[in-house]
Amino acid sequence: MDWDWNNAADSIPLLLKGLVVTLELTLLGSLVAYVLGVVFALVRRGGIPVVSQLVYLFVEFVRSTPLLIQVFVLYYLLPPTTGIKMSPFVTGVIALGVHYACYTAEVYRAGIEAVPKGQWEAATALSLPRRRVWTGVILPQAVPRVLPALGNYTISMFKETPLLLAIGVVDVLSSAKAVGAETFRVVEPYTIAGILFLLISYPASIIVRRLERRVGQL
Repeated sequence: MDWDWNNAADSIPLLLKGLVVTLELTLLGSLVAYVLGVVFALVRRGGIPVVSQLVYLFVEFVRSTPLLIQVFVLYYLLPPTTGIKMSPFVTGVIALGVHYACYTAEVYRAGIEAVPKGQWEAATALSLPRRRVWTGVILPQAVPRVLPALGNYTISMFKETPLLLAIGVVDVLSSAKAVGAETFRVVEPYTIAGILFLLISYPASIIVRRLERRVGQL
């Protein structure tokens, strides 16, 4: 099939709108994943009876099931059982955020365990409040160590947003599908959509690799 430059040019505005939605999903989902991941890691580290075990089981369950299934559960199964109805966009943000929070929790846990034992002992010797130990001593040292891993998960999240097409989220891939359905030409919109993903994910991966080298020198 010949490449139609006119169709390609006409596709770009709609695809760029879809790209904005994809980036919004990624950024908001990452925010949820980073914050919730810290909460999961701290709960598991704290060893709170029952709660810690429940968080562990939840994390393992989410990590062991496909993201698409989790999206379907949130969008189709949750409303009839709880009465909570969310838009496709909000469902996508929550699904991505919770899914990747279960991975970032393990990353944070590894970063916390990498903090030298002497730092814990020094905080104990100074009789610092437990909250101050975490916010002023441990997390400021643990988080920079795990930034490259968090960056890799953000890139993975960006590339998995097309799964949300299944619940009607109008992202860049959904926009490409809409253009193809309207013009009966799919080569141009899908190719441009792939190029847009590449233009975002490849530079981001380079930045993450440089960050990994810098963190490795700390």
